[in-house]
Amino acid sequence: MAEKAIKDLSFEDALGELEGIVRNLETGNTKLEDSITAYERGTQLKQHCEKKLKDAQAKIEKITVGKDGSISTKPLDEAG
Repeated sequence: MAEKAIKDLSFEDALGELEGIVRNLETGNTKLEDSITAYERGTQLKQHCEKKLKDAQAKIEKITVGKDGSISTKPLDEAG
């Protein structure tokens, strides 16, 4: 089965694949070359997941209501 391009994976799919790689590596039943390849893909999956989380965090906004009743949004981590 061909591996799907990492950039095309959802966060959940990438995380699931990464967890599978970790489980397989922990067993120690994988050939050295396969372990190296899996480790490299795992590193790429980790980076992909971190980017997805960072992008999601940047989209999170806080809804605020002004004194005049107007509604607006601003980044969640912005003071005020």
